[in-house]
Amino acid sequence: MADFSEDVPTPVEAKRRTRHDLLLRRRTQTAQQRAVAAERVGAELTDLVRRIRPARVAAYVPVGSEPGGPDLPDRLRAALPPGGELLLPVLRTDLDLDWAGYDGSLVAAGRGMREPTGPRLGVKAIAGADLVFVPALAVDRRGARLGRGGGSYDRALARVSAQTLTVALLHDGELVDTLPAEPHDRPVRAVVTPGGGLVTLVDGAGVAPHTSAGRTRG
Repeated sequence: MADFSEDVPTPVEAKRRTRHDLLLRRRTQTAQQRAVAAERVGAELTDLVRRIRPARVAAYVPVGSEPGGPDLPDRLRAALPPGGELLLPVLRTDLDLDWAGYDGSLVAAGRGMREPTGPRLGVKAIAGADLVFVPALAVDRRGARLGRGGGSYDRALARVSAQTLTVALLHDGELVDTLPAEPHDRPVRAVVTPGGGLVTLVDGAGVAPHTSAGRTRG
């Protein structure tokens, strides 16, 4: 009998191929498409923060084609309740993430990132967040998240309580049925897309649509 096992890609190879295809698709977006997506995602996240009123939010600064737009930290900070704190990541040399409070000031860092200038709070600071926003290239209905391959956010999410709402920001078409995954991958509990808004993911399925800003989300 013929052995076709070599034709089945490993999870690592499947991730690499999927990641390549998703990044290629993002690069085909026009500036106008990115701007519209950023506005819709930013508005959805602002509404979510205002409804939850978290004392501490952990987020990031979108770069390039990532949804949310470069002014996302300012939008989130403005939506926080009085005394609320926004943490942004600082990439360490070992690719783990330190965290610092965002006071409106960012500096250029490696890999095209921008980072906050405040005191470093340590890798465990994210554990105290009430709401966490993370980047992703895609997420499946189980919550499995595909990142860029460095493992930084898998390590960060491992420090977050299972009860904390973790949300990945996506473009339309990036919430998919299944993704290749490995044991160390950490799932997220929800996604936000420009066209679908907030969708929570429980036991492998998107639950009932949310109502936000007067609209029904699905």
